Order: sequence, then C-alpha cells, then structure tokens
Amino acid sequence: MSAVLLGFYKAIEESSRMMLEAAQEKDWEGVVRFEGACAVLIEQLRYSAQSETLDAQARREKTHIMQRILRNDAQIRYLAEPWLAHCEQSLEGSQLLH
Repeated sequence: MSAVLLGFYKAIEESSRMMLEAAQEKDWEGVVRFEGACAVLIEQLRYSAQSETLDAQARREKTHIMQRILRNDAQIRYLAEPWLAHCEQSLEGSQLLH
C-alpha cells in the first residue's frame, strides 16, 4: 500500500526538517538525535519497501519529498561545516598535548 511507504517518507522529511531547525539553532546534539531517528525510519522504510510498492502518483509525491529532504541535508551540511572544523581543530590541539 502506497500510504504506508509515503508515511515513512513524510516522517523522514519531518525528521530532516527538525535536524535543520536544530542546526540553525546550533543545537548539534539535537541534530544527532534527529539523525538517529532518520536512520531508524530509513531502515523501517527499507523493510516495508520489500513487500510494498508505490503507484505513479505516490512516486511523484515521493520525488518531491526526496527533493525537500536533499535541500534540508544540503543546508544542514552548510551550517555544520564551521562546527565540524572547530571540532577538528580541537581534536588536533588535544593530540598535540599528549
């Protein structure tokens, strides 16, 4: 049934939106938490997709959902770059002390 699979896609999109909001607030722990939720949903989707399919209209909706997820992901990566660079510098600095 298409509704079940689309429900997973929509839930993944919602988690990616929440990740983006957390990244915008520099709540990196929140980003990681929502990323974990996305990973669980993706596994559930993979399992359900083995026995269910999407009709043509649902495939179009899935495409639009995936595009929004990819846009969210790109924005999260852009926002995370300075934080990741800071983490990397901190790790390098702590390695110099040992």
